[in-house]
Amino acid sequence: SCHTRPRPLWFQPNPTKLRSFSDKGLTPGCEVLTAAARTFNSASMPDMGALTTFYDEIKSSENVFKFYVNGEWRESTSGKTVSVLNPSKANEETFKVQACTQGEVDEAFAAATSAQKLWARTPLWKRAQLLHKAADLLAENKAAMVDSLMREVAKTEKDSGTEVVRSAELVRYAAEEGARLLGQGSMLTSDSFPGHDRNKICMVSKIPLGVVLCIPPFNYPVNLAVSKLAPALIAGNAVVLKPPTQGCASGAYMVQAFHKAGFPPGVVNMVTGKGSEIGDYLVEHPAVRGISFTGGDTGIAVSKKAGMVPLQMELGGKDACIVCEDADLELVAANIMKGGFSYSGQRCTAIKVVMVMESVADKLVGMVNEKVSKLKVGLPENNADITAVVSKSSADFIQSLVEDAKSKGAVLCQEFKRQDNLIWPILVDHVKPEMRLAWEEPFGPVVPVVRVTSEEEAIQLCNQSKYGLQGCVFTADFNKAILLSDALETGTVQINSAPARGPDHFPFQGIKDSGIGSQGITNSIGMMCKTKTTVMNLPKPSYTMG
Repeated sequence: SCHTRPRPLWFQPNPTKLRSFSDKGLTPGCEVLTAAARTFNSASMPDMGALTTFYDEIKSSENVFKFYVNGEWRESTSGKTVSVLNPSKANEETFKVQACTQGEVDEAFAAATSAQKLWARTPLWKRAQLLHKAADLLAENKAAMVDSLMREVAKTEKDSGTEVVRSAELVRYAAEEGARLLGQGSMLTSDSFPGHDRNKICMVSKIPLGVVLCIPPFNYPVNLAVSKLAPALIAGNAVVLKPPTQGCASGAYMVQAFHKAGFPPGVVNMVTGKGSEIGDYLVEHPAVRGISFTGGDTGIAVSKKAGMVPLQMELGGKDACIVCEDADLELVAANIMKGGFSYSGQRCTAIKVVMVMESVADKLVGMVNEKVSKLKVGLPENNADITAVVSKSSADFIQSLVEDAKSKGAVLCQEFKRQDNLIWPILVDHVKPEMRLAWEEPFGPVVPVVRVTSEEEAIQLCNQSKYGLQGCVFTADFNKAILLSDALETGTVQINSAPARGPDHFPFQGIKDSGIGSQGITNSIGMMCKTKTTVMNLPKPSYTMG
């Protein structure tokens, strides 16, 4: 259902445009869902046939998704395509996308570089207005994205709908936050520094980086794309998006919302293809003035090749759950289920290891095992709790971690079961430091349990990890929670809740091999800018007299 809420004065619908909105089936100022009502209802989805006109230009006559450069959907001159596979159906081909050439990458950057100069001179309120339009179109045309998310990354229908609606909300928030933040500057006077009179006035402002390369991951190909695009665009940058192969169709549907919203040609661009063929070329391109990347260890190679450009990178983690003796074990068990097994564990902020005090370990493991036995394993369209992991190689890697742990004495609380990419949920108890599962990120429905004898031992083990994204601590003692949080070498610590990214305006960052810089809407806007100062030199000191 739709409802309206007051909009800022700079985004009040123009009465002269009501007809054009009406003709497109849009209601100015209409929000499809709020944060308090994100539950996706498939019955409310628009008919897929009604979306044909909205999306008809993004595919070729051979049903291959096009790439998007300078305001146009194009077919690659390479004549080649890249297959997008369905993880839930034995990795059969479900979509095809263009395999762009390096020359077409050059065209994307040339278009972005040219368009950015004019876009940076577009008033903030107009940039914000276009982002609001894109957000509305995302939410109103979500059915195609829901379908593609189920098919290419095996995300449930419910979670796919939630991702799209959350993405629209993120874009709206970025539009309003950017208009506020970027409309402010600061002024410094020279007399605050010893030895100087007040004869210099320094005006400080934020200016765009230029062209930002955005590379989101497969697990949130819509949300983690707009979390890069929206802050970059409101800050006056142009963007070149390289979506993941698994998630590429969803990315194309998302970009169409920005196209239909009316962004000037060249401000938003999307290239597709194999990372092995154009990945390095994108990262090392001389037109790049900033990179926002979310993914795995590949990001370390990206950071080494990027050169002298600002980086915003989130590269995964080994998020630990520390369970103290005084913890509410029912709460812990529920959060292990949510944090460890939701979306089959394919989240950077999933619980990747449980470190529990030996005195309460048996009871906690029993409680979690009871809940694991009730999880539904199956297809995303049936909203199963556990669905297929994204690829055969991912499933092979997960299996290798479990087999290594078992061979070295770990206890598998459930029988390991796999069918193609589908891995049944499993809790692995008595994991020791010599096992790979204690340190490596499975990115699947596998939760290892390490039994410890003290909180100090838990902290020591956590901090030995090369990762430092998030962690969580469960205790009834507030003072203990603060002490343990301070001791953990991670970007975020959750107290009495599983790790999570969000709400999307909260800062989100990793340390060590988990990332560079900070995300969250406000921080991302800041990362998409650089500082410029203008110094006014006065002929003699001048002091304001009130």
